[in-house]
Amino acid sequence: MVFDEIYKDYWNKVYRICMGYFNDAEQAKDVAQDTFVIVFNKLATFRNESSVGTWIFRIATNNCLRQIEKQNRMPKTDLPVELEDKPEPDKEWQTKLLYKCIAELPETDRVIISLELEDVKQAEIAKITGLSETNIRVKVFRIKEKLSQKFKQYGH
Repeated sequence: MVFDEIYKDYWNKVYRICMGYFNDAEQAKDVAQDTFVIVFNKLATFRNESSVGTWIFRIATNNCLRQIEKQNRMPKTDLPVELEDKPEPDKEWQTKLLYKCIAELPETDRVIISLELEDVKQAEIAKITGLSETNIRVKVFRIKEKLSQKFKQYGH
């Protein structure tokens, strides 16, 4: 596969996976771009042991986890108090709330639901996470229940 095709086919999916980890559009965009730099550099070493999508999602997941580790090691600074709060359209707000709820999930659950939302087959998710397909099915059901409860807590 040519890199341009891969980029076009997977950019949005990788970006949304990153949003599931960070709940911050700019950071998700940065990590997604870093992911595609890695994909570009390692494309020649891809061995077709899994689908290209599975390989890319694994790279994206690992890249997100590395970024989270880095963040946890660096002290956080306070944001300026004068930030302006702008109202957002309702659907965009719901999407942001979904990413916020996903970001609150445990690490493995974030990976699983992010891939599920990208219509990755559960067999592929099992390969990526190292869990059984049965375990993935059960986890997806439980994660959806958790997300539904979180949405209700936020009043939606």
